[in-house]
Formats: sequence, structure tokens, C-alpha cells
Amino acid sequence: MWITHKVRTTFSMFIGEYRHTIDTKKRLALPAKFRKELGKTAIITRGLDNCLVVYSLKAWQVMSDKLGKLPASQLEARGFARIMLAGAMAVDLDKLGRILIPEYLKQYANLKKNTVICGLYNRLEIWDAQKWDNYKKRTEKEVGDFAAKLGELGI
Repeated sequence: MWITHKVRTTFSMFIGEYRHTIDTKKRLALPAKFRKELGKTAIITRGLDNCLVVYSLKAWQVMSDKLGKLPASQLEARGFARIMLAGAMAVDLDKLGRILIPEYLKQYANLKKNTVICGLYNRLEIWDAQKWDNYKKRTEKEVGDFAAKLGELGI
């Protein structure tokens, strides 16, 4: 006799690459498959490499707790926490799954009309499409080197 159990996960990971456009009112539709995990409100902030990062409230709580515990006595830790926390803003998803991109973040990421939204496990990144294409092209050439270095970390 076989016994099977349904396993319920409490977290759906974000993966994939999606192209969307910013409308004239600075709204960006997030991919439909991510909206349930994000809920009605998400956090958007500055990311690395001049992209934006979107977190669910749950994932942001984890990240902001880590940022809050960084030593204020270290220059790099202070700077990183300031950029991430001061740049953060709660954004509501409307009925169509759109968020309003704050102007200061739109400028930071140099977002124009065409964007790429990347699912990266516990967060989304929003890139200007041209910047993403250039970044991806460069990075794909170096992926072998990255893999060798990450092998040292057990990946």
C-alpha cells in the first residue's frame, strides 16, 4: 500500500525573465504569476547594478532585519543600509497588478518605457530593457568563471 502526502509550500520562488512596459503614469504591471506571492503591497528599493528590487512584505522583513543588524561603525555597512532602507517605499498593486514606480527610483535605474522584470528566488529585479540586455550579454560570457568561483562556495 502506498501512502502519499501533499506537500504544501509556504513560499513560491520567483524565477524567470519578463518584458513589460512602463505606462505614461509611471505604472508597471508585474507578472501575473508573481502577484499572489507579493500580495496587495510590496516594497521597492534600489538594487545593485542600478536596477530596482521588489520584495514581498515577508521577504522585506527578513532583509530589513539583516540590514538593521549591520554594524553602524563600518563605513560599507552604513552606506549599504542607507541606500537600501532610505530608498525603500511601499507600493500597492492595483487590480491589474501594476505598481507606481517612484520618480527617484525610476531615475536611479534609468528606466525608460521598456523594462525587464527578473525573478530571483525571493525578490524581483526591474531593469531598463537595454541595460538588462547589455548586462546579460556581458555576464553570459563570464558565467564559466563565475561557476568556478562559486564552486569554492559549494555551489
